[in-house]
Amino acid sequence: MARALHDPDLAPARARPSDFLELVERGKRGRLKLYIGFAAGVGKTYRMLEEAHALSRRGVQVVIGFVETHGRAETEALVTGLEQVPRKVHEYRGVSVGEMDLDAVLARKPQVALVDELAHTNVPLCRNAKRYQDVLELLAAGINVIAAFNVQHLESLNDLVQRTTGVVVRETVPDSFVKMADQVVNLDLAVEDLHERLKAGKIYAPEKVDRALDGFFTRENLSTLRELALREVAESLGRSTAEPRQVERPGPAMGRVMVALSSHPPRAKALLRRGSRIAGKLNTDWFVVYVETPREAPERIDSEAQRHLLANLQLARELGAEVVKVQADDPVRGLLDFARSHGVGLLMVGRSQLPRWKQRLGLGADLRLVREADDLDVQVVSFEEGPTT
Repeated sequence: MARALHDPDLAPARARPSDFLELVERGKRGRLKLYIGFAAGVGKTYRMLEEAHALSRRGVQVVIGFVETHGRAETEALVTGLEQVPRKVHEYRGVSVGEMDLDAVLARKPQVALVDELAHTNVPLCRNAKRYQDVLELLAAGINVIAAFNVQHLESLNDLVQRTTGVVVRETVPDSFVKMADQVVNLDLAVEDLHERLKAGKIYAPEKVDRALDGFFTRENLSTLRELALREVAESLGRSTAEPRQVERPGPAMGRVMVALSSHPPRAKALLRRGSRIAGKLNTDWFVVYVETPREAPERIDSEAQRHLLANLQLARELGAEVVKVQADDPVRGLLDFARSHGVGLLMVGRSQLPRWKQRLGLGADLRLVREADDLDVQVVSFEEGPTT
């Protein structure tokens, strides 16, 4: 899997379109190239369109599946000369909404399709809820895709972004989607340069500039997001070039990560995102394990708890975990038996929600795991204070 770090200010380092073309010519599944940025205006869409023109000059059939120029003159100029699949207009709640016409792109079957703003939520009238799911259909049909999104939309970073910037990001792309990319390119730009672009009216209309500078585009926010983008792509590069590990025996040396999930923990999503980030840093497999006890059998479990459980298990799959359900009378014994038989090195569990008097007696699952897992590392995760690892 080829991945690339990219600074747009260093022209010699720019990925050649032919690099992606080499991937396009291999295999039946469509190939995926991602442009990742840390904010609007760093040049993701602009670079996609530049590459599309370069590929077209080499005889590749490239179409625009969906590109959002946001009225930026430089970007709009690059749309000219490229074939566009017209958007499909849906009437939803009295408003006309133009979405990517997935069926039309599939019918056109180009060699390469450009798709912008992957985290976008489609109107409910569309076949797929999210645009990245549309891209999955294109890839399955053998269509190669060049796409773009901002790093704050990566699912596993959701809590960290909210805590460090105060920005609540409601639309996300699962980590598992990013991990399947054949090329990942980070479009980096100095915060000062981005501010200059913003003040010059190259990102938003003049009347929106001051509000942006005082809100999302503060130097602190942009610096944080820029660091996250650089780190994310660097870690992706490290994962793709790492030497395969020789697995000799089960045990902590294998370094597998396991997240213990109860039926309705209050911060399950944050726990799962933490597990995903740690497994990514360790470049290892990870499991999400739920122990079904007799009192939580499907016919007995509370309907609300069941709904939350299914949603959390789905999120775990999207984050790239292998989800396992274990049946056992004692959750702690079930978790430890699974961990020891599957070479888990780090077991992560949320802090117990039992009353304090029960916790003092050591009845919480978290303290029991610490006591009984003498052959494993156990991390009890608290979400009250402190930064995410």
